[in-house]
Amino acid sequence: MSASDVTFAGSIPAIYEQYLVPLVFAPYAQDMAARVRGDAPRRILETAAGTGAVTRALAAALPEAEIVATDLNQAMLDRASTTIPAGRVRWQQADAQALPFEDGAFDTLVCQFGAMFFPDKVAAYREALRVLRSGGRFRFSVWDTLAANPASKVVHDAVGAFFPDDPPRFFERAPFGYCDHDRIRDDLRQAGFEAVDIETVEKVTQAPSPREIAIGLCQGTPLRGEIEPRAADRLAEVTDRTAAALADHFGPSAFENRMSALVVTARA
Repeated sequence: MSASDVTFAGSIPAIYEQYLVPLVFAPYAQDMAARVRGDAPRRILETAAGTGAVTRALAAALPEAEIVATDLNQAMLDRASTTIPAGRVRWQQADAQALPFEDGAFDTLVCQFGAMFFPDKVAAYREALRVLRSGGRFRFSVWDTLAANPASKVVHDAVGAFFPDDPPRFFERAPFGYCDHDRIRDDLRQAGFEAVDIETVEKVTQAPSPREIAIGLCQGTPLRGEIEPRAADRLAEVTDRTAAALADHFGPSAFENRMSALVVTARA
């Protein structure tokens, strides 16, 4: 894991929110909120909240719950805070590996597509267990394999082909690099969780165009931090080549974006 893998700054938060949240994250956010609603929690902590896709879904599903949403990147929280009425959610910059909260302070801890980025996952899971009350639930999602997420696979291959001598490995290393069920269970058990359930959840969205996916994934994720150092001033060209590869694979217009993720539930 490199420093650039966890850096969501500059124009990335706005692009992420515009292109990736509706296409990729919103369907899983609704799924997560429905699961959490079944827990009937009074206090919810969210880590790696990003631009607030899950936060918004939780706020709508659980209007009486207290929600504390955190992220390592203040720029993402700044963007998220503009999408929810002031006072509905408490926003706080925090590292999931060293949470600034008291023991047993929350009923549920939620993390959507953030655990893959934790440098020390066991440490982050120990912190989750620490801040949960006895019997509380830690619910998080991670992406399934890159092969099970075909649009992302096409983007990964296209960007790699642009840099054949030094292909970016961000997708393999971070978002799609933590999908082994046994490893996830072992990490959680090392942290002290005993009851662990892992479910594969597939979703389908309608991608408006190949270009929108190319912009979202090339310019709205830390993949950008691997493209720009390799080819200064060629980000637009890489994005265009990636859009062409997506069009070759899926067609030039709107297409079905099929996704697969793992939803994990661990009980304190």
